[in-house]
Amino acid sequence: MSNYINNKLTLYLLISSLWIPPPWLLANTTLVPPPPPIEATAYLLQDFDSGQILMEKQIHERFEPASLTKLMTAYIVFTKLRAGHIHLTDMVKVSEQAWRMSGSRMYIELGKSIPLELLLKGMIIQSGNDATVALAEHVAGSEDLFVSMMNQQAQRFGFKNTFYTNSTGWPDVKQYSSPYDLTQIARAIIQDFPEYYHWYSEKEFAYNNITQPNRNLLLWRDQTVDGMKTGFTEIAGYCLVASAKRGNMRLMAILLGATSNKTRASESQKILDYGFRFFETHQLYAANQAIKQERVRQGNMDYLPVGLNSPLYVTVPKGQYEQLIVTIQTERRMMAPVAKDKIVGTLKISLGEEVISERPVISLMAVEKGNFLKIWTDQLLWFFKKEK
Repeated sequence: MSNYINNKLTLYLLISSLWIPPPWLLANTTLVPPPPPIEATAYLLQDFDSGQILMEKQIHERFEPASLTKLMTAYIVFTKLRAGHIHLTDMVKVSEQAWRMSGSRMYIELGKSIPLELLLKGMIIQSGNDATVALAEHVAGSEDLFVSMMNQQAQRFGFKNTFYTNSTGWPDVKQYSSPYDLTQIARAIIQDFPEYYHWYSEKEFAYNNITQPNRNLLLWRDQTVDGMKTGFTEIAGYCLVASAKRGNMRLMAILLGATSNKTRASESQKILDYGFRFFETHQLYAANQAIKQERVRQGNMDYLPVGLNSPLYVTVPKGQYEQLIVTIQTERRMMAPVAKDKIVGTLKISLGEEVISERPVISLMAVEKGNFLKIWTDQLLWFFKKEK
């Protein structure tokens, strides 16, 4: 029965690869126009779940990150909170270095002790440079040591185009990042620290009798936007990382080098609208879901469930989900023993001639060596060509 199922799956995949959709089905698909022109130096549109890039310009080039630097600062602070090394209730004493910071400020007072949670809000909502330095000093003892932690985390992420010299994004020709790297930090914050992400959607924050608005204008213009961070320097221009969720689909948009606050908001809105209007995201498989039963020889069981070690999402033009082709290639003759989580093949998802996702297929359980009779029987079947 299992052989029958596998043969039917093989036949289905073969037929699917040769199938040409009829005109009536193609008529129901959404035609995807080219991306709109964007007034910015660089930009990127990426689906949060699938990771697929839908729009891009100079995404791996190095630029001054301005206050988008504070995304990495926040990630480090969140990591220390999760580990229990610091707490939201910690009272953080304001140093002279933090107090003297200019640019965007929370207006904290020299020598005063402030709850860490308020400093986080001041950094995230108001982009306060003074709050940011106070946080860095509290976590690492000095901003310089905190910056070394930022660069270590950038290396853990595998970034090739990011280097930090300060925690705030204060202008420095030696500090740089890329649109791609910055987007991945933003995605990591949402994925790894959902309990803190809500601060990025708050529209204003008051401290010391001063109320300041969040500079992300999209929070007022688009109810589906729930973050994340703005930035500006004379060299970097107006920058924004924006995240929006409509239905079950979340998109991340980054824009660097706009000429004004108004422009960065309107152009980022164009990027997000393009993605939501013409694309859709689906989960194909869950983590550790059995996708196929693979034949195993000389083991204590005949078939091994195989799947993926993490969920698989794909983003496709609207109406083209049914045209996806799934191809699974595994070892031609799998022999026991097989360890759990061993890579045993490759899964490819194609749309037309384009491979849009490729993932390693793993064994979902272990298969031990069979007894003498099982080994001898499988050898005979192989020898007499009863099994391929």
